[in-house]
Amino acid sequence: MTNRFLGRTGVRVSPLCLGTMSFGNEADAKTSAELFHRAREGGINVFDTADVYSGGASERILGGLIAECRDQVVIASKAYFPTSEDCNARGLSRYHLVRAVEASLKRLGTECIDIYYLHRHDDATSAEETWRAVDDLVRAGKILYPAISNFSAWQGMKAASLCASNGWAKPVCFQPMYNLAKRQAEVEILPMCESEGLGVMPYSPTGGGLLTGKYGASLRPESGRLLDNTMYGVRYADPRHYQLAGDFTALATRHGYEPAALAIAWVAAHPAVTAPIVGTRSVAHLEVALRSLEIEMAFDSELYREISALSATPPPATDRNEETSTHNFGAR
Repeated sequence: MTNRFLGRTGVRVSPLCLGTMSFGNEADAKTSAELFHRAREGGINVFDTADVYSGGASERILGGLIAECRDQVVIASKAYFPTSEDCNARGLSRYHLVRAVEASLKRLGTECIDIYYLHRHDDATSAEETWRAVDDLVRAGKILYPAISNFSAWQGMKAASLCASNGWAKPVCFQPMYNLAKRQAEVEILPMCESEGLGVMPYSPTGGGLLTGKYGASLRPESGRLLDNTMYGVRYADPRHYQLAGDFTALATRHGYEPAALAIAWVAAHPAVTAPIVGTRSVAHLEVALRSLEIEMAFDSELYREISALSATPPPATDRNEETSTHNFGAR
């Protein structure tokens, strides 16, 4: 497993990140420990969690597991979504961020969070308040690197510009949703990250299980995240996603690959991507994810193009799709 630089930070991270959203939920403490140790054996050194995962249990379990190897792992957590019924236990206000960081540090049992994502853009709080608070937390040694998740490209650039103009710590990493069924990140987010030198750790590379071979136009498993979790069910409600899943499984089988491993490898092949985040409920699923690293697929390879052709390429940001053809006013 060859490590990669996280953007321009100089920090090296593994080409896969283990997401721990299942810790304390679908994965009990024993299974979580098995997943963590297998990930470490497989060369993974970066682990992703959030304060809302399993009501804080994910951070607590992960904190116990990293105690013996804290200086050999990179830990990422997040804040924005509600952590209680209190009206201020949410968002990106200074009031909430200070409390959220302190609570996460306590649950993780560490003095500093390596990568701290703003889990979503806060439409109700000024960017100046948010990013000044983040910079103060960096200067206080509570956070090493700020990062953003679920922001649009313009929101990310606004944050980076604001931080640069004020001398504040800038976001170094972006965490978008990205998989063969959800390709909006290709339009502006991934090009922006390449241009600005941000690391990219996409989540849901298998579409919440959609691209694992268990789904098709008329195929459903007895249980799964898309069936058991309403949020994921809504996200992938379009029947075209299930047709895509069946077509992708057929392609993977034809080439002799496990669908889940191939789906992760396709995401990882994009030149802007640093490390896909793989979230699993069992060691068996993690083994499949690790096998994605054995698939050699370049961004310009025939296999990559064949997979990409299964779903619609999103239009450019200007919606002038003719510019990708010969029918335009000409190139520079």
